[in-house]
Amino acid sequence: MILVWILILLIGTGLLAWLASRWSTFLPKLISLVGTLVYFGITLWLWLGHDSGIDSEGWIISYTGNWMPSFGIQFKLGMDGLSLLMLLLTSFLSVICVLVSWKEIKTRVGFFHFNLLLELAGITGVFLALDLFLFYFSWELMLVPMYFLISIWGHEDRIYAGKKFFLFTQASGLLMLLGILGLYFIHGQNTDVYTFDYEQLLGTVIPKGTAFILMLGFVVAFAVKLSTVPLHSWLPDAHTQAPTAGSVILAGLLLKTGAYGLIRFALPLFPEASHQLAPLAVLLGVISILYGAKLAFAQTDFKRLVAYISVSHMGFILLGIYSFNEMAMQGVVMQMIVHAVSTGALFIIAGSLYDRIHTRDLAQMGGLWRQVPRMGTMGLVFVMASMGLPGLGNFIAEILILIGSYQGPFKVLTIIATMVLITATAYALRIIQKVFYEEERKVWVIPDFGVREMIVMLSLTGVILWLGWYPSSVLRMSEVPVQKVIQEVRMSKSGEKEELGSIDKNTVYNGGDFLNEKSMDVKKENQAQKIKSIKTE
Repeated sequence: MILVWILILLIGTGLLAWLASRWSTFLPKLISLVGTLVYFGITLWLWLGHDSGIDSEGWIISYTGNWMPSFGIQFKLGMDGLSLLMLLLTSFLSVICVLVSWKEIKTRVGFFHFNLLLELAGITGVFLALDLFLFYFSWELMLVPMYFLISIWGHEDRIYAGKKFFLFTQASGLLMLLGILGLYFIHGQNTDVYTFDYEQLLGTVIPKGTAFILMLGFVVAFAVKLSTVPLHSWLPDAHTQAPTAGSVILAGLLLKTGAYGLIRFALPLFPEASHQLAPLAVLLGVISILYGAKLAFAQTDFKRLVAYISVSHMGFILLGIYSFNEMAMQGVVMQMIVHAVSTGALFIIAGSLYDRIHTRDLAQMGGLWRQVPRMGTMGLVFVMASMGLPGLGNFIAEILILIGSYQGPFKVLTIIATMVLITATAYALRIIQKVFYEEERKVWVIPDFGVREMIVMLSLTGVILWLGWYPSSVLRMSEVPVQKVIQEVRMSKSGEKEELGSIDKNTVYNGGDFLNEKSMDVKKENQAQKIKSIKTE
């Protein structure tokens, strides 16, 4: 029940913070901080007690409860090493978001914290759901509170940015719903069992053309969240207008739900179709890497610049995932975490500067190092992290992705992707030069980072250094889940998957292993005839 209690904790804390705003503006902050600290404590405890051997046997923790059994819908949650890493990242950034909003949010404080925690609950649900209907429900749950966070507490063009974010994500989410329903009905026709259960839907026999169309529904939704070019245009506007906590969640968590969806759902559910899509996906990933870096260098708005850095970094995730290489996939998992930390830190610096000088225009900055040396030092650390400086976590992620993808069939595109090392240096140095060096455009008299802000930044610095010097703490946890995904895709390519029990539904897929010990009440004769007819077609 611990997975269920995590969701109850987040939603309950949000409601309590909203109610507490009737009596005080301080109480919602305190309640949110306590709730997120408890959340972080739970996930840290799970991480410290994690045994990678359990992953090979199934899920570390799972829970299944009846929800709408007549429709084959369950309240099914599961956590393996990959999910646990994502939960640890979510809980850590949740504490960071509450702390950075402590003084920034001055109006409707209780409602803000309610939306913040509801957003975190939706993200947590995405990382835990093992029922596709529950996954879609959590996916849509992320949409509404983020729309409010941008539209109510954002900056000058917040309404436009909120609507654009809503339309992009809602339209792509509906495409995914069509893909889920198509998978649901095809599996039901094959087996006479209509279910949204992720583990039962794995291995569903689908005609190739149909599988590719259904997969596109999933991939488009995940690519929009991943801000893949040309589906990225919502992201710079949303980042620019969102409050600091909203930007941290967008960069650190919402983008990662797209990457997680590709790894957890798109590849295992549609392995053959994923091979067909791979050349285009890798090409779009490389275009995103270079296009995002070029646009980042061209920006004059500090937050918009960091937003395009995110577009560039997310391109590495597509490159790594569709290389179907274990090393590259491990790099993808590392990239999901280090990007959340480094880019989240840059958005916190941009938000702190805006609170002090009330502008994001780089042309009005310059010479700020003397005024805010602590902020400048933190800016230097995370700018260097974003450009992949050795010794910091981003270097580990990018080098794993590039080496792994070079071992696959996309050597030329991988070589082109390495050009980002030059473009990243250009935009990274531009940030330091325009903000903290150069000649002063105006004489700013502003305070440096205080105690609360330094606690936030030093925490993020500690994580990025830890990941740079001790990456095995992440790689060890994600090793088994990554191996299972890669194995599933390779089996499909070699034609082995068809021979492995996808016809015999007494064989149940459990976390990557086919277990013959479980049985399901299905009509085998009808099933065999239906599958035979599908193959004939």
